Amino acid sequence: MSDVEIRTRLAPSPTGAPHVGTAYQALFGYVWARKNGGKFVLRIEDTDRERSSAESERAIIDSLGWLGIKWDEGPDIGGPYGPYRQSERLEIYHRHVEKLVAEGHAYPCFCSRERLERVRKERQKSGAGSGYDRKCRNIPPEEAGKRVENGEEFTVRMKVPLEGTCRFTDFLRGEIKKDWSSIDDQVILKADGYPTYHLAVVVDDHLMKISHVIRGEEWINSVPKHILLYRFFGWKPPVFCHLPLLRNKDRSKLSKRKNPVSLEWYRRTGILPEALLNFLGLMGWHPADDEEKFSVEEMVEKFRLEDVSLGGPVFDLDKLKWLNGRYIREDLTTEQLMNRLEEWALNRDNFTRILETCKGRMTTLSDWGRLTPHFFTEDIEYRKEDLLLDGLDETGTCEVLQVVLWELERLTPFDKDTIYRMFRKLSDRTGIKLKKLTAPLYVAVSGKTVSTPLFDTMEILGSDVTRMRIRKAMERLGGLSGKRLKKLEKEYERSNVTGRGLD
Repeated sequence: MSDVEIRTRLAPSPTGAPHVGTAYQALFGYVWARKNGGKFVLRIEDTDRERSSAESERAIIDSLGWLGIKWDEGPDIGGPYGPYRQSERLEIYHRHVEKLVAEGHAYPCFCSRERLERVRKERQKSGAGSGYDRKCRNIPPEEAGKRVENGEEFTVRMKVPLEGTCRFTDFLRGEIKKDWSSIDDQVILKADGYPTYHLAVVVDDHLMKISHVIRGEEWINSVPKHILLYRFFGWKPPVFCHLPLLRNKDRSKLSKRKNPVSLEWYRRTGILPEALLNFLGLMGWHPADDEEKFSVEEMVEKFRLEDVSLGGPVFDLDKLKWLNGRYIREDLTTEQLMNRLEEWALNRDNFTRILETCKGRMTTLSDWGRLTPHFFTEDIEYRKEDLLLDGLDETGTCEVLQVVLWELERLTPFDKDTIYRMFRKLSDRTGIKLKKLTAPLYVAVSGKTVSTPLFDTMEILGSDVTRMRIRKAMERLGGLSGKRLKKLEKEYERSNVTGRGLD
């Protein structure tokens, strides 16, 4: 591809806290572009109208900026192939969907959600799989067009071949095959007029001239749908390169239940951005000299995409901290370390917020040290008996803490007043008095039964650190079994507590 400009992209969805896996994919895409003198593009995939938020987009941009990953084109700086926010590209997608329908590669589907759910259950029961039964696929185009004109609600589905095999090449894995019969007629345009991921990603990658799609291996099964769309449009597909998944120590997919996954958690707990990038580089690649400590610039110099290892990389938090320690000791002068500490937590704004939470409990200035350690460390020790909710055993307490976690995950903004209202409503719904409900939370967040005001403390620590501490407290209590967690989640979704939220 020497005659083609290397263009890579990062395309996160702004539907929550920026994930460490996003940074992992960003690093490899960024390094490959820089290695080849190409361009690295940031595109925001915000077509999930219910879950996407401007706040999450800002967090993504801020976190990538903290890491030092710079893009050449994006929603904040523009570029020749914008807009770089999918919600601003709807006209482009509609035009391409209309072309597919007109050429017989896609069709309107008028099936209701209720029918689709009923068909899904019936097909599962009969062993026919859970896919769509293609009821609307053979409606004559004239009839379908009239129903659309009459205002009947519809989605648009692509026509997937009923037989044969899709073959495509992954840069790291070689040829991959998948039978078309195992692939559903994918919805490409939703009833609200927004495209699904599969259509938007293909149209955007082509129009933005992306040469290499570097992303996680969880997307491999989606490639046949994308290949088919490229074929329908008459476009040449990009090079597909699927990175190995980050994994927990037990080899399961990296998840928040077993590891912190939010970039903001690493930032707030004092991990240096250069150390985190170095660590993520080691998740899929090693330089030839096997030196484990290297800068992004050194990675660019030595990197070859074909050298990415397919062995499932284990996300070892202890190794990250070891590497972070090397950067602190080997790369930072005392003055530089002082500057990093000030930027991290010892700045006047943060000190002021902390001081406001504890000055009412101070009798001497030295009380500052006793009242504030939980703001500056992750090494929180828990006594199991202090974590128990009055009247409940370990499992019962964990169940309550898990519901609190689910509530906190959806809470925006994450400030003391919003947190208080959430706990107040949870107290009313569960019948657990607020003082009793929050007692184990003081310990989970600070390690003490009496500490700085809970909701102020949670706001200062932030959502990610707060939730990780609650998870650690649950681990101290023994946690919940997978079976019990699944049952609790079903009960939770059915309940008025948060199936629709506490609003």
